[in-house]
Amino acid sequence: MVNSIINSFSRISCILLAGAWITSCSVNPYAETNRVYKKQAKAYGQSLWAVPEVKPEEVNYPVGDYWVGATNFNMRKPNFVIIHHTAQNSTAHTLKTFTTPATSVSAHYVIGRDGKVYQMLNDYLRAWHAGAGKWGNNTDINSSSIGIELDNNGAEPFSEEQIKSLLGVLEMLKKKHSIPAANIIGHSDIAPTRKVDPNPTFPWKKMAENGFGLWYDEDVLDSVMVAKTYPVSDSTILQNGVQDSLVVFEKRPLYEVPESFNPQEALRIIGFDISNLDAAIKAFKLHFIQEDINAVLTDDDKRILYNLYRKYM
Repeated sequence: MVNSIINSFSRISCILLAGAWITSCSVNPYAETNRVYKKQAKAYGQSLWAVPEVKPEEVNYPVGDYWVGATNFNMRKPNFVIIHHTAQNSTAHTLKTFTTPATSVSAHYVIGRDGKVYQMLNDYLRAWHAGAGKWGNNTDINSSSIGIELDNNGAEPFSEEQIKSLLGVLEMLKKKHSIPAANIIGHSDIAPTRKVDPNPTFPWKKMAENGFGLWYDEDVLDSVMVAKTYPVSDSTILQNGVQDSLVVFEKRPLYEVPESFNPQEALRIIGFDISNLDAAIKAFKLHFIQEDINAVLTDDDKRILYNLYRKYM
């Protein structure tokens, strides 16, 4: 009887353990690629542990008598955040893309439409998210940035849950790495001839209000009524006699752009690559105007650009 109970208990235990094993395996469908990640990270770690070795016959300068290891150093840290939309139809699709070696693309974070955040790389590792691009004098954005991908097909609005999670991730990253507000930008900002993400519905203004990215002063587009006097010819006779002047109230912009203002130079100072000026203007308008995204700067666009230019100086 006792043996029967023990055998029954053993069978139940085995079933439970087997069930737990199956469940644990089914929870994460990326167990195999996670092992690849760990293997690659370990290899990079070993290369950091290795003593730097320079062979005198391979260089054109005299090598010191022995290796001297510095004692004052730390890990390089990211200084930019680049925001993307995935241009795909689901989070699962994007996760699959970023775990398939043949695609040669990745990001540090993926945020789903439901707000769930998937961290795919350690912040200190170099993801392949930015590609060829430039911001200011920085021509290797991947080496100095964190890439955040938002699950979005490229045309739809971003969900409230997604934006809330993004703000949480940015808060964490800004605190952890001391990333300047001005260095939180979009993929289209650094690659204006190739990219248009995040799409025009992305709430850059809300980001700036929370300390992530810059935005222009809202009153820069305000107007005021200004009195202006115009001469009137002597032949103009009003009821009370001859009037030689006429006062008219006109609507004028509150902020005037100086005649010396150079929009091309302003775009360059903000950070845009102006080697293709039309593309740079479109990228600027995608980020800060978010309508009529073309290569023409209206008077209002120029006022916004001038206001931002002064902030970035």
